Amino acid sequence: MKPFTFTDDNFDAEAIKSDIPVVVDFWATWCGPCRTIAPIIEELSGQYEGKVKIGKLDVDENQQVAIKYGVRSIPTVLIMKGGEIKDTIIGAVPKSTFVEKIDKVLN
Repeated sequence: MKPFTFTDDNFDAEAIKSDIPVVVDFWATWCGPCRTIAPIIEELSGQYEGKVKIGKLDVDENQQVAIKYGVRSIPTVLIMKGGEIKDTIIGAVPKSTFVEKIDKVLN
């Protein structure tokens, strides 16, 4: 399953107002570590389908959201629930780290 595409225009409706937890991967096409975690993000979007909305936000095309959340290095992954940040992952980390942090928000 393809990860959702977050943008400056849809972020409020799709992430802040989501009734399920949300995972947002802040990335850019030129970012090597972002490409490293891209397959993990894709796997997770299938693994948590219907339970967690998992998506990506291109920081070059959508700078407002990145600025609002103080994203200074990428990849940065925000785990949100009820419109609030519950956890932040910075850099390329193994899938197990994502699973552990997502599961914590689900329980």
